[in-house]
Amino acid sequence: MTARVGVVTFPGSLDDGDAARAVRLAGAEPVRLWHDDPDLYAVDAVVLPGGFSYGDYLRCGAIARFAPVMETIVEGARNGLPVLGICNGFQVLCEAHLLPGALTRNEHLHFRNRDQWLRIDSTRTAWTNTFQPGQEILIPVKNGEGRYVADQRTLDELEASGRVVARYLNGNPNGSQRDIAAISNEAGNVVGIMPHPEHAVEALTGPSLDGLGFFTSILKQLAGAPV
Repeated sequence: MTARVGVVTFPGSLDDGDAARAVRLAGAEPVRLWHDDPDLYAVDAVVLPGGFSYGDYLRCGAIARFAPVMETIVEGARNGLPVLGICNGFQVLCEAHLLPGALTRNEHLHFRNRDQWLRIDSTRTAWTNTFQPGQEILIPVKNGEGRYVADQRTLDELEASGRVVARYLNGNPNGSQRDIAAISNEAGNVVGIMPHPEHAVEALTGPSLDGLGFFTSILKQLAGAPV
C-alpha cells in the first residue's frame, strides 16, 4: 500500500505545492490538508511547509499554531505521528511546543536566499534515516527569521541526546546558535528544519538531489525497515 503523506496549507503558505511534489517524487501519495479542517484523512505522516503562514503576523508560526488542523497534528505527534516542519513549518512546531526553542530574526537582519551546505548529525529520526552520519548535503535556504535560539540548558540537552539533526557548514546564514539547522523531538518522529529539502529533489530545479532523502526516509520508516 502506498504511504500517504499529508501536506498542510495555511493562508500564506508558499511551498506546499513543492512539498507535495517532493512527496510524490519520493514514491508516496501527497494528501493536501487544509488549515481549517482538523481531519487528517488517515495520513501516515505530515509535512508543515514553508511560507508565511497568516502573514507571519505577531510571530512566525504563532497564529498557525492555533489552526484546527494543528490540534489534531499535535495530538498525533505526541502519539508517534511523523511530522516534518520546513522553514515556517519549523517555526510552527516550536510555537506548538512540539520542539523546544524559537526561530528569531536573522542575526544580520537581512533575508538570506542561497544554496547551503549542511551536515547531517542524526540519522536516528523518521526523516533522516537514509542519510549517513556526518553526510554533507546541499539544499537551499531562504529565510529572514531563521535564527534558532534556546537557553543554554536546552542547547546542551539537544546536544547530549543527539537531537541536533543538521548543522550549517561553510558559513552560518542566519546566526543560529551552535550552527543548528534542524532538530528533533526526543522520540525522533518530529523534525524541524530551516533550509528547504523540497527544493532539492530533482536536477532540473535544485542544486542537488540531496533533499529527497528526507522524503525517502519517511517511507523507510513507515515500511518498518531497520533504521
